[in-house]
Amino acid sequence: MERHIISKPTEYQCNMKPLAEDYKNKLDEIAEALQNAEEYQQYLEEEEEEHYLALREKLEPQIASVYDRVAEHHPLQLVALEQYLLQEKFEGLFLPKILGFAVLRGEINEHYKYIRPQIHFQQILSAICQSSNFDLIKKRIGQTIQMGFALSSDIKITSLINTFENKKIRYFLQAQKLPRYRDPRERATGYVRYKNQFRKENFLSADFPTNATELKLLFSSLKHFLLYRIQRQYDNSNILPEIRNFLANDALKNTPEYLHILGLYTHFFEVTGEDQKTLKQQFNEMRRSFADFEEVWWQYVLGVEDYGVTIDGTADDRVFQVLDLDIDDNLTAYYRLMNVIHTQGYTHADSVEAMRNFYGNYPGLSDINEAARRTILRYIGNFLGNISVEDYSEYFELSKIFPIYTDLFGNQQFNQSLKAICLRYIKRLLKRFTDKRGKDYQDIKKFVNTSFIDLGFMKPKELVEMFKTKRKKKSTTA
Repeated sequence: MERHIISKPTEYQCNMKPLAEDYKNKLDEIAEALQNAEEYQQYLEEEEEEHYLALREKLEPQIASVYDRVAEHHPLQLVALEQYLLQEKFEGLFLPKILGFAVLRGEINEHYKYIRPQIHFQQILSAICQSSNFDLIKKRIGQTIQMGFALSSDIKITSLINTFENKKIRYFLQAQKLPRYRDPRERATGYVRYKNQFRKENFLSADFPTNATELKLLFSSLKHFLLYRIQRQYDNSNILPEIRNFLANDALKNTPEYLHILGLYTHFFEVTGEDQKTLKQQFNEMRRSFADFEEVWWQYVLGVEDYGVTIDGTADDRVFQVLDLDIDDNLTAYYRLMNVIHTQGYTHADSVEAMRNFYGNYPGLSDINEAARRTILRYIGNFLGNISVEDYSEYFELSKIFPIYTDLFGNQQFNQSLKAICLRYIKRLLKRFTDKRGKDYQDIKKFVNTSFIDLGFMKPKELVEMFKTKRKKKSTTA
């Protein structure tokens, strides 16, 4: 079998971290095991697909194991790892997987098109096309190429295809340009479907900008990367030096993007000692110097929650610890309130009074008030999500606080969200207590009929329907 050398990797990200020697050594051991494998020798002699498949089954899990370790502990080295795997000695193993990762890393716009050309995707695809094992690998990458091409510009894809002299390769790639993906709706549907296949995979990496130009270019993907890792509670210790370097860079300060990263670092990373002193200085200096600090801050806070990352009491306390309370602004007022709620409990009279004194100082639909409302909803949701159905009397007791907050806030969205939280728990109760003559069922029914009316959650007719006995359909016989 004729052997070909896969093209040498090139730089992808301007600040990409090199792959650590330990990881290289482990991958080299796998490559050596591959070259010495009986399956590989059989493949060279007979060129039968079954031997390549056996080789893949034997060694790809080992490559995947290294990949997972890097993704968990050193995610900024992932691109370098993927480039290392492009070497001919790995025989194209694991390339279909990383091709998919490259497709999904790209940032897309509202039309489901890449914001920037995905050089790394093109690089991996080129390596596959130049591989001696192309005919075997191509059987695993059709859908991935179709999605990558759909998200890319036609000019870039045409240019890529034309770089290959081999007509067979060009015809194959040309066939992956599906006409239906010209429709943005079809692209959106296809993208979501494709992305769902990777929902359990950890493959995101990022590039930390060093100047204002890079900041605008790279911020969105960097923010997504950090939120993704925070949400999944990955080991982020290796990222900390990069975040600190970012925050120390004067060229990036006093921008909305800088504030977002500052916020994530403050809320979700354990910072102590000298690092905390530095953070406190950075945070409060920006409060004083950045004119749009408060507006951007509340947008950041709500955006984090919209992403699905919870800003809980621990996160709020981290902000409180670095806050200069001598600065008389809305942040000081808000985090003093949060400190009361988190320490006293949201049902405590002091917390209710503190919320009342705070809330009236701002427009009802302001971002700062929305953040306060979400705090209360989060506490209620956590409580009802964690108590057992047998402890429903605790829900009855808790519900006494609901009218106080609904009246205080006077916010329809809060009421609807509270209703949804309560309904989820009630449905759990009705699923558990099915004996309609039993005391539990009757107690629940009586409570719901009263409280849901008082709170405006449901109308009497809706409640009747909720508790109405469903008649079974009569079976008919022919």
